[in-house]
Amino acid sequence: MSTASADLELMRASMRLDSDPAAAARAASDILVRFPGHEGATLLLATASRQLGDPATAIGVLQPLATALPDAPVMHFELGRALAAGRQDAAAATALNRALTLDANLADAWRELAAVRFRAGDEAGGDAAYLRYVRLVPEPPALADAQAALVDNRLDTAEALLVDHLRQVPTDVVALRALGEVASRRGDVAMAEQKLTESLAFAPGYAAARYDLARVLNALQRSDEALAQLERLLATEPDSRIYRVLKAQALRFVGRNVEAIELMECVVADFPGEPLSWVVFGHLLREVGEHARAIETYRRAVALEPGSGDAWWSLANLKTFRFTENEQVVLRAQIARSAALGLSRIKLEFALGKALEDSGQHAASFEHYVHGNELHRGTFDFDADAVTADVRRSEAMYTPRFFAERAGWGSDRTDPIFIVGVPRSGSTLLEQILASHPDVEGTRELPDMAAIVRELALRSRAAGRSTYPEVVGTLAREEIDSLAARYLAQTQAHRPLGRPRFVDKMLSNFGHVGLIHLMFPRATIIDARRHPLGCGFSCYKQLFPRGVSFSYNLVEMGRYWRDYHELMAHFDAVMPDRVHRVHYEALVADPECEVRRLLDHCGLPFYERCLRFYDTARTVMTVSSEQVRRPIYTEGVDQWRNYAPWLDPLLVTLGSVVTDYPAFPSR
Repeated sequence: MSTASADLELMRASMRLDSDPAAAARAASDILVRFPGHEGATLLLATASRQLGDPATAIGVLQPLATALPDAPVMHFELGRALAAGRQDAAAATALNRALTLDANLADAWRELAAVRFRAGDEAGGDAAYLRYVRLVPEPPALADAQAALVDNRLDTAEALLVDHLRQVPTDVVALRALGEVASRRGDVAMAEQKLTESLAFAPGYAAARYDLARVLNALQRSDEALAQLERLLATEPDSRIYRVLKAQALRFVGRNVEAIELMECVVADFPGEPLSWVVFGHLLREVGEHARAIETYRRAVALEPGSGDAWWSLANLKTFRFTENEQVVLRAQIARSAALGLSRIKLEFALGKALEDSGQHAASFEHYVHGNELHRGTFDFDADAVTADVRRSEAMYTPRFFAERAGWGSDRTDPIFIVGVPRSGSTLLEQILASHPDVEGTRELPDMAAIVRELALRSRAAGRSTYPEVVGTLAREEIDSLAARYLAQTQAHRPLGRPRFVDKMLSNFGHVGLIHLMFPRATIIDARRHPLGCGFSCYKQLFPRGVSFSYNLVEMGRYWRDYHELMAHFDAVMPDRVHRVHYEALVADPECEVRRLLDHCGLPFYERCLRFYDTARTVMTVSSEQVRRPIYTEGVDQWRNYAPWLDPLLVTLGSVVTDYPAFPSR
């Protein structure tokens, strides 16, 4: 046989390597019998032997050849892979490092070296090696269509393509990360966390997946966990802008505001031309009450990128800020230039709506609010019928008999003060008033009760039983006690001042009042209530960061408010006087009377500083952060009346709850 014939046979055998490694090994052995020392056949035999689970044969074949060819990078790479398969990690690292010294562009050698380092406990070294691998490898062509669907926000298409791909390649870490992105965009953060964790299990050094996981953890307010992920990322890339920006956001969630601001000062100094960094810096300044500096940073972002929806909306979202005439002209021009229908365009529409409202141009303002809402509503799914069905099921289950049978259950602790309701109802004002009391600690919208509910629902479905809220009826007294203890333990991280009481202002907890009462029968529950048209319109003109899906359509807004109203009326009927209701209009009209009533219901002595809540120095992480740093003002109470001609869809949907307000209709 000629050398040319051997090479042809070798090529055919190599093509069968993945599908039939045993046949490839036999062919390579046959060639080596006729042509001892044939490099290609030796490599093929070694690779086939490793794939067949016989690294010893691969090592025996490769070691002499690697010694004879000290400057052949591929030979040392294959020897390193064989040694790694044989768990000879120290020798494998030596061989792989030799290969990479000879050719630093051997992507798979970096991946193998990362795996060897991880097994040796060298986390930083593994991350660094995997980072080099990722930088050398292009996106998998098989995922091109799925990635294109993600770019176009065609989430169903992207998910179908990714799931199909993962059936064939279940360990594809890029596909798992992309599936996590699909879940995250849908607001399913639990699924996003699961897919990203799976991706990292297969590739611990996959920095993009770790960064995405840190973002998800921070969104869940598990910021200590997010910080741990970010510290690991920063160990490899200490100068990364995106890692440092996310770290600053996580630091603010755990109350380390000074560190967060110092970090962002460094970031904007290092990246002065990056507008989004200035926007995040502005958010931090706004939340700690540095209003003038926040405006300065947002305007810096606008100057860098005049079409930045983030920057313009951040200015508009400063409720006490007013655009200049020139800024309105520039903002109009940016909308006129923008053909895009993405999130930036949506933010520009909301920003111009606010600018025109402040200048008294209500018809034009409402037109832009409509544009922004319609564009945003088209980016996500929301099922108003599902919300109504949940309310009906809660009403059916939480009856006087249900609670009577469980009298005496739950924790005796009175620490939590739950504020529930619909956004833009004065809940941040109530929290600020309470946080001005020496016995009460303000926190934020805590996700812990929602996490408990989500876990109960998932556990119930997995067991083939009823789902939430019905699963609550299957819980034993000891399980309720355990949930209460878990909630208190998890929320402890948000109580650095160690005060006896704390506020949990997650408004959507109104759907869980029955479970809250079982867990904490002595805790305070406050319903923050505002005129439904005032509340509804205020929500409609607000672009929320996340978690509010019902407010971008006036009919859906009205249905949600009615469902909330009905469920709270139900709890008033089955648990009289259990929930304390504060009407925003009454609070504005007579602050001292309402504050005294509020504190008395909480079992707290009157404290005069609660009336000077605007002097309280604390971080406020809601869209009302500027408003609660000012004395109570009455201008906003009837602001919705300027838009009454266009609110008929909301008015008709709300029906009798408008005419009955502030009283509940009889049930």
